[in-house]
Amino acid sequence: MVESSLEKRNLESQNLESNNLESRQISINTLQQGIVDIKSLCRILQRRSALVVGVSSVVIAIGAVLAYQARTTYQSSMQIMVSSNLYQGVRSPRPEGGTDSDFTDPNFQVVDYTAQEQLMLSTRLVRRAVDLLDEKYPKIDVEDIKGKKGKTSPLKVSRIEGGSGVNKVLSQVFEISYKGKSSQKVQDVLEALQQVYQNYNIEQQQERLTKGLSFVNERLPQIKKEVIKSEKNLEKFRRQYKLLDPKAQSEMLLESLAKNQLQLQTTLAQLKDVQARYVNMKQKLASSPRSALVSSRLSESTRYQTLLNEIQKTELELAQERLRYTEDSPQVKELTERRKNQMSLLEQEVGRTLGDKQIQSLGNSKILTKGQMAGVDLKLVEELVELQTQYLGLSANEKSLRESAEETRQELSRYPTLIAEYNRLLPEVETNRKTLEQLMQAQQSLGLKIAQGGFDWQILEEPQEGVSLGSGRLLRLIAAILIGPMLGVIAALIREQFNDNIYSGEEITKLTNIRLLGTLPKISLVTPPKGFFGLPFPKKDQSKAQALTLMPFHETLDMAFQNIQILKSSLPYKSLAITSSVTGEGTSTVTMGLAHSAARMHKRVLIIDANLRESSLHQVLKLSNDWGLSLLLLDETNDNLKNYIQPIHPSIDILTAGPQPEDPVKILSSGRMKELIQRFEEIYDLVLIDAPPIICTVDSRIVASFCDGVIMVARPGKVSRTQIIQSTDVLSSLNLIGIISNEVK
Repeated sequence: MVESSLEKRNLESQNLESNNLESRQISINTLQQGIVDIKSLCRILQRRSALVVGVSSVVIAIGAVLAYQARTTYQSSMQIMVSSNLYQGVRSPRPEGGTDSDFTDPNFQVVDYTAQEQLMLSTRLVRRAVDLLDEKYPKIDVEDIKGKKGKTSPLKVSRIEGGSGVNKVLSQVFEISYKGKSSQKVQDVLEALQQVYQNYNIEQQQERLTKGLSFVNERLPQIKKEVIKSEKNLEKFRRQYKLLDPKAQSEMLLESLAKNQLQLQTTLAQLKDVQARYVNMKQKLASSPRSALVSSRLSESTRYQTLLNEIQKTELELAQERLRYTEDSPQVKELTERRKNQMSLLEQEVGRTLGDKQIQSLGNSKILTKGQMAGVDLKLVEELVELQTQYLGLSANEKSLRESAEETRQELSRYPTLIAEYNRLLPEVETNRKTLEQLMQAQQSLGLKIAQGGFDWQILEEPQEGVSLGSGRLLRLIAAILIGPMLGVIAALIREQFNDNIYSGEEITKLTNIRLLGTLPKISLVTPPKGFFGLPFPKKDQSKAQALTLMPFHETLDMAFQNIQILKSSLPYKSLAITSSVTGEGTSTVTMGLAHSAARMHKRVLIIDANLRESSLHQVLKLSNDWGLSLLLLDETNDNLKNYIQPIHPSIDILTAGPQPEDPVKILSSGRMKELIQRFEEIYDLVLIDAPPIICTVDSRIVASFCDGVIMVARPGKVSRTQIIQSTDVLSSLNLIGIISNEVK
């Protein structure tokens, strides 16, 4: 248990230490990032120092000129109190007919201080002040007092705060101030404005006296016309639709419709009862032979059928009239009498049609008298006819009730629109009448109290002689001294944002995310006179001695070569292509420097100048270019390799570019180039190929595809970000080892 607890404590302490280490590492990284940013800013300012100094100088010079031209400014001020004089028991009438029941509102008159401020600064009042000042200051105008648009106005109006602390509120007092170059002039301007404000205050009081009642008097005829017009519209509506109150009429129609429905239900019940009785009576007549004979005989009588039809028509008319009138009406009594007469004629026709012979022939076992037989048959026939007549009358009554209900519904469908129109016209009449009454009442009260309305401007503090505010020369000069360098730095940063060039190896690494193999300063091609740092060369061959003397050396080259070797320690690179984005970045110098470093580490090195278009390596090393790579690519044998190669040191050989061919791409892309590189890899420890730029031609891409690795040289200040990105995109598909930053300051 003790051992487990100790292990647990040790584990916790280790975790704590690792967390502390991580936090320290994060802090160090953050600090380093901040230092890098500061260094980058310092480098930018150093590069753009001329721009910073130039902008600063211009700004400071402008500030000095403005400070020299600055004049002393004077300011004068006065105070005016703005208050309301309107009697609180009187309120302005509503021009469009409001819904208030009176014109009194104690809190109605509120001063619009924003409007008062704008009025004091209005061009109309300022022009009056200019007219007053014209005699003493003939050149002064409105812009001299109000100021030009877009510029600070010398005339200012502001409300003064009252109270203290959290209880501060804006008071009714306005402070009017004016700035100028003359103490007397600023005072004169404010005195002119004071006189203008006082005159305006008197004028607007007089205007209120003349216009106060005129407004009400002008509105009265208009309101009277509106009352008459609204009343005529309401009367026209009533005459057109013959209605006094559409709402009440619609309620009456609804009650009539309800009664109609009740009568319809009663009629339907009666009709059903008559139908049942009529069917029963027909069954009785059908069960009696004598009745059948009587019915057959009566059906043959034309007069009987005619009378029956007339009775049915009379019943129908009687049912319709009963819907409109009562039983005491002349129409109903006339139809009832007609029906009674028609029934009497029908009974006579039945007696005439059924004679004695028919009565005797109908008897079997008993001989019935004529009166008995006729009585029995006539009674049955009369009941049947009466039921049929009732049925027809009830059917007609039902139809009439239904038609009446439909007409009532159609009539009711018009009433919502009529009620809406009526409700619009009636309130308009009432509102106009009410407004007219209120205006007449206001006319009586305003006549006595209108003089107390409006606003009053009272001068609390008169204009004083202008007080000096200073010229601001020192402030302008200090501002120019402070702002000048700031604007210079900003201009430098802006200029840097639009600059596409690269100035350091760190920028290359951040931009491409490719490892930086080394950062080289500007290296001279001439070595010290004591020799080649311990690498002896044969003094008998003067050309070799000259070439070797031009070989560059610097400690950073050894570091770059070691970085290349470390990247592939298990199997060292046998062939490397040295290229760049554009011409002039120093690929030849870097190639010779790497060869020098490799020779110092006891490696046999071959330098190949693969720039067949613009070869320069032989010129730098003072070597002959009669035989070189271009001719070797055309020679298909390997027996004469030594004839093309020129030794400049026991460990370093040079294969120059040779005469310029007609088609460099054709011979470089042949299988002979790959074969030669493989052959040289067997002979030498390291083959360094000085390739042409990536962006200019495709030659370097072809050569790089045959090598174990590719090294790109970038010269800050020479190559741009766009070119670096374009080159790395091309070489990303090849074995790009890293980038060497050349000639870094």
